[in-house]
Amino acid sequence: MADTSSLRLRIAVASDAAGAGHRRALAEHLAAHPLVEGVTDLTPGTPPAYPQAAFDAAQLVADGRAHRALLVCHTGLGMAVAANKVPGIRAVTAHDPYSVEHAIRYTNAQVLCLGQAIVPLERARELLVLWLALRFDPAAGAAAKLALITAYERREHPPA
Repeated sequence: MADTSSLRLRIAVASDAAGAGHRRALAEHLAAHPLVEGVTDLTPGTPPAYPQAAFDAAQLVADGRAHRALLVCHTGLGMAVAANKVPGIRAVTAHDPYSVEHAIRYTNAQVLCLGQAIVPLERARELLVLWLALRFDPAAGAAAKLALITAYERREHPPA
C-alpha cells in the first residue's frame, strides 16, 4: 500500500444498487478534485451485491493500485464489514467530519464507506473534501496502536 503523504490520490469507487446514485455523483466530484490523480469506478453498470463491490475495491487498495476507496451502500455498514475482510484493509463507516478525521488520523483507514440513506449528497461531498485533505502521521501517538492492529492481523501477536 502506497504512502499518501505528498501525492495526489488514486481512488477506487464502488457501490451496490442502493448506493449507485451517490456513487455516480461522488465519483464525478472526486475526479474533478485537485488532490485526486484518478478515479476507478468499479461498478459503472449494474452494481453487484455489496460484498463483491467492497471486496473488489478493497483489493485494489491492498494491491497498491489505488491509494483509497470510497464505497457506498444503503447505510455504509455492510460495505465496511466486507471490505475489512481483505487483508491489510481498514475500512470505516463515517457520517460526520469528526469520524472522517479520526478514521484517517488515528486508524489510517484507506476505505471510507458511506450510506446513501444516511448521508445527504451535499454532506457526502463535504466529507470527501475533508477525507482527501487528511493524511495519517506515522510519527503520531496513534501509530503504536495501529501497529498493534497490523501485527494482530498478521498474527504477529503473542498468545493470550
